[in-house]
Amino acid sequence: MFMTSVGLAVAAIPEGLPAIVTILLSIGVTKMAKQKSIVRKLPAVETLGSSNVICSDKTGTLTQNKMTVVKVFENNNNFEKEFSTCKNILMLASLCTNCDVTFKGDSFSIEGEPTEKAIVEAAIKQRKNKDDLYNNKMSRINEVPFDSKRKLMTTIHKFNNEYKIITKGAPDVLLKKCNKILIDGQIRFLDKTEKNRIIAQNNNMADEALRVIGVAFNDINALPNIIDENIENNLVFVGLIGMIDPPRKGVKNAVATCRRAGIKTVMITGDHINTAKAIAKDIGILKMGDKIATGEELEKMSQKELEEDIMSYSVFARVSPEHKVRIVNAFRANGNIVAMTGDRSK
Repeated sequence: MFMTSVGLAVAAIPEGLPAIVTILLSIGVTKMAKQKSIVRKLPAVETLGSSNVICSDKTGTLTQNKMTVVKVFENNNNFEKEFSTCKNILMLASLCTNCDVTFKGDSFSIEGEPTEKAIVEAAIKQRKNKDDLYNNKMSRINEVPFDSKRKLMTTIHKFNNEYKIITKGAPDVLLKKCNKILIDGQIRFLDKTEKNRIIAQNNNMADEALRVIGVAFNDINALPNIIDENIENNLVFVGLIGMIDPPRKGVKNAVATCRRAGIKTVMITGDHINTAKAIAKDIGILKMGDKIATGEELEKMSQKELEEDIMSYSVFARVSPEHKVRIVNAFRANGNIVAMTGDRSK
């Protein structure tokens, strides 16, 4: 009787149906918006509700993306919280950023990417003023932008009659570009012992859930005709900068809720594997028996091999966008509905 009544009502005034449907949909969207959910297409909600695997970026998604420098490794020494004796690394690293600094009396504000903001803030607090250095001593003349494949960024500065190349990025990648090291103001050959010491320190900092950035430089008399990544060779290693990026509030509970609902959560990040492992353990993504893989290891796997063992993995580190596509496709090949989230999910 009810269905018949509705049918008769619509049949009596059929032109009212589009208005009624529109109003009902708008009410639904309003209610969803109050729950902080806004969608363009309702089928997307249906698919999301059916998802049983969530792949998430780490920085800014699982973590707060509020970086703070807490440890520096320079001259084969560790410095924590107090960096006034760090002579080179913070100055060089702050120059190799795209931050804008504004001073108002004794205070200052920084605009830029969180990792770079943390570096510049640490440098300024130690009286290594990026703005003064940039404008007065080492004016920037060119740049090789950060690239997710290279995992490096390089800036070129004119310093008197020479040019200073400054490179920062993933320590394990940067080390391959270095053949010298700066210790106590002297440039020495970077031998295997020194490299192993740096790698061990990088691993130790990453084990503490720190995002680690390596810094290097090179002085040249003349610029090459073409400015590209080829200038990132024969560098002088300076040191490591470790930054803390705490997990977002509520992330642990969200991961636990997903697990209880039978949804597998997977971390996919470009960070060092030890950093990813430490964060994943802390928030409950990485459990006993779960596997971890790096982008380098993925390169050695065929897609079929990845698909056969994909459900045993919970963390992927040092990956590129191409790897993310392979990972998602591997989960889908096993009949899963996959949701991908994060600032780099595209």
